[in-house]
Amino acid sequence: MTDRQAPEVRVDPTSSGTPPDPRRWRSLAFICLAQLMVVLDGTVVNIALPHAQADLGFSDANKQWVITAYALAFGGLLLLGGRIADMWGRRRTFIVGLIGFAAASALGGAALSTGMLMGARAVQGMFGALLAPAALSLLTVTFTEPRERAKAFGVFGAIVGGGAAIGLILGGVLTEYLNWRWTLYINVAFAAVAVVGAVTVVREPRTGAGHRRLDVVGATLASAGLAALVFGFSRAATDGWSDTGTVAVLIASAVLLGAFAYWQTRAPAPLLPLRVVLERNRGGAFLSLGLAVIGMFGLFLFMTFYLQVVLRYSPVVAGVAFLPMVVGMMIGSTQIGARLTTRVAPRVLMTPGLLVAAGGLAILAQIRVDSSYAEVVLPGLFLMGVGLGTAFMPAINLATHGIDEQDAGVASAMVNTSQQIGGAIGTALLNTIATTATASYLTVHAHLITSPAAGRMLHMEAMVHGFSTGIWWGVGAVLLAAAVSFALITTDHPAGVPRDEEAAPVAA
Repeated sequence: MTDRQAPEVRVDPTSSGTPPDPRRWRSLAFICLAQLMVVLDGTVVNIALPHAQADLGFSDANKQWVITAYALAFGGLLLLGGRIADMWGRRRTFIVGLIGFAAASALGGAALSTGMLMGARAVQGMFGALLAPAALSLLTVTFTEPRERAKAFGVFGAIVGGGAAIGLILGGVLTEYLNWRWTLYINVAFAAVAVVGAVTVVREPRTGAGHRRLDVVGATLASAGLAALVFGFSRAATDGWSDTGTVAVLIASAVLLGAFAYWQTRAPAPLLPLRVVLERNRGGAFLSLGLAVIGMFGLFLFMTFYLQVVLRYSPVVAGVAFLPMVVGMMIGSTQIGARLTTRVAPRVLMTPGLLVAAGGLAILAQIRVDSSYAEVVLPGLFLMGVGLGTAFMPAINLATHGIDEQDAGVASAMVNTSQQIGGAIGTALLNTIATTATASYLTVHAHLITSPAAGRMLHMEAMVHGFSTGIWWGVGAVLLAAAVSFALITTDHPAGVPRDEEAAPVAA
């Protein structure tokens, strides 16, 4: 027998080389349930706020803090939560996050005072910052075969994009038919099911040891910087961009995050290795996600008020009115994104998907006081859902694909961080733009007020004009996301898998 050189086998760098877990699809269900709980909690309380305010008697100024307390803790601690998952174990972090989130939700549902409710919401955000990156990183290391990964990320992408809209629907139903407290109690049921699944079904693939040292300086700088950024944009939404406190907080955020980036080049065990975000395709995915979410969260704010204040829908009907977006998101993620992501390059899905989403937003920008839901709102929401679902699925896949296993948690945290920051910017920036446009409209058309009825109508027209203006800016954010995906994401291999010559050769 003649000696022949053993052939080289090219492998996906994300593969662990072990057989796939036979329970992985059941695991996906529990992971997605946990992610849904975290995502919808950003909006499920929104519709319930007026009822909670009447029950607990907190002021309009404190009403914003029920939302902001959750966003501050969640956004500020995400990177730390992702690194803890890498160090401590993703499954263990996932379970602890679920239990803590459920306990905080129960505390918030039983709140007897404003402070108790705000504290519970902050604790929710803390455990959410553990749970969210652990869930996505579990998905990343569990599904490594490209076709299965595409299907799994298609479902996960639909949850990420549609969860906020589902939260509005669920919040309306629970508030109208039960009590505002059930918008928090419902998490206990979700978490209980997910914990049982995590203990009995979910398994974390055995991999090499990850980081065992925590970058305390980096964690402090990142958490403080991100929390200041979220707080700055939240404050801008209520106090304005020129407010001294707003400016001071945003400057402090820039300084802290700049110091964090510098420290990551010097730290022996960095919290966020810069290779995670500076790789061109992955960085483009993070940036595209953040910009797209600006438009999406701005829309949620405007459409919630438009449906309930202008069209006079009840909380339940207003929530159900968002269903076309959820359906579109499911179609875009599971029927378009998941089917094509193994066949075409990521930007071939992302760029057109974002353009379709921008088109849907442009339709919604046509709203008027007497607009028809069927002619304007429904098609606009559906197209936005299809477009974002098509774009989110390959973006999340690309952002976590090919990452070193010890960095899977922090890469997953960056996905959530980009969305959280995008949501904070979208809510604050677009709300400020809309408020300014409304005030200008009232000033220009004040001479039309000839009676109380005319005054009420002008107020409605000014409000809708402000919403429309804000949505147009959202169109611009999504178009910018499309441009970023086209310019920065250059990999031409489906699903972002490296070309053969770039894959790691392993002797057969």
